Amino acid sequence: MIIAYCPSVNGLERIELTDDAPLPSTSVWIDLISPTQEERTEAERLMGAEIPNRDEITSIETSERFYLEPGAVVMTAQMPAVSHTLDPVRSSVTFVLNAKRLVTVRYGEPKSLTLLTRKVQSDATIAHLGPAIMFALLDIIVDRCADEMETASACYDDLALKVFGDGLNTRKTASYKDAIRELGRIGLRVAKMHDVCAGLARMVLYMTTHAKRFNLSDDQVTDCKMYGRDIHSIKEYGDALDNKLTFLLDATVGLVSMEQNQIAKIFTVLGLIFLPPTLIASIYGMNFVNMPELQWQMGFIFAIGLMVISVGVTFFLFRWLRLL
Repeated sequence: MIIAYCPSVNGLERIELTDDAPLPSTSVWIDLISPTQEERTEAERLMGAEIPNRDEITSIETSERFYLEPGAVVMTAQMPAVSHTLDPVRSSVTFVLNAKRLVTVRYGEPKSLTLLTRKVQSDATIAHLGPAIMFALLDIIVDRCADEMETASACYDDLALKVFGDGLNTRKTASYKDAIRELGRIGLRVAKMHDVCAGLARMVLYMTTHAKRFNLSDDQVTDCKMYGRDIHSIKEYGDALDNKLTFLLDATVGLVSMEQNQIAKIFTVLGLIFLPPTLIASIYGMNFVNMPELQWQMGFIFAIGLMVISVGVTFFLFRWLRLL
C-alpha cells in the first residue's frame, strides 16, 4: 500500500492510492506499507533511487543499512516498537531521503509513524521537504525512546517494591517466581531498546556526515547533533537501569535462597526439639527384665511427663538462643 503526503494549506494532505492511481509528483512523503514490487518501482521512479526489499531491510551489516544511492541516501533503523516484538522486519523502517522527499518502507505499524502522520497533517510550520519531515520524525522517535525507558523504569520500581515489601516469609515463593519472570521481560525490553538507540545513533551520525546531500542548514546540523546527544543519554539511562535490574535479580535469588534456608532451619530445629523425647522413648522401649519402671504403676505417666518436660526445656532453650 502507498500513502502519499502532498502539500496543502494546513500541512500535508494524506492520499491513500488505489491500485491504478499514479503517484503524485508533488508528494513530499511517500509511506510504503508492505509494498509490492510494482509499488516499490513506482516510488523508485519518483525518487530516482533504488528502494530495498523485505530481505534487505533485515540485514545487520552497516553497509547494508546505511548507503548512498545516486538520488538519495538509504538508512534502516529499528523503531521503539522493537521493545514489544522480536520480529526485526515489523520493527524496522527504511528511510530513503533526499533534499526534496522522504520515502519510508515498513512492514509493521510503528507508533512513531502514526504520530508523525497526525503531526504533518495538522502542523503547518513543518517545511514541505523530506529533511524537515525526517527531523519531525526524529523528534518523535527520541521522545518515544525516552518514554519506553521511563516505562521500563516504572515497572522496575513497582517490582522492587513487591520483592522487598513485607519482609521475608515463606508465603512469597510464588511472588519471587513471578518477580524473576517479570525481571526477564523488563531486561529483554531494555536490551532491545539498547539496540534501537544504537541504530538511531548511527543513523543520526550518518545524516550529519552527509548533510550536504540533503542541503541541511546549520540549525538542522545542530539539531542532528542534539538528537545524537539525547539518544546517548537515553542509552546511558538504560545502562543504569540494566545495573539496577541485575541488582534486583541477585537480591531476589538471594531472598529465595534465604527462604529455603529458613525452611531447612525450621525442620532442623524441630528435629532437635523432638530428639530428647525420642531418646527417652527408645530407652523405655528396650523392655529389659530388670528395668524398675516396667513394674511401676505410674511408670507410663512418668515417661510421658519426662518427654513433655524435655520438649519444653529444649524449646525454651532454642527460644532463648533466638533459633526459633
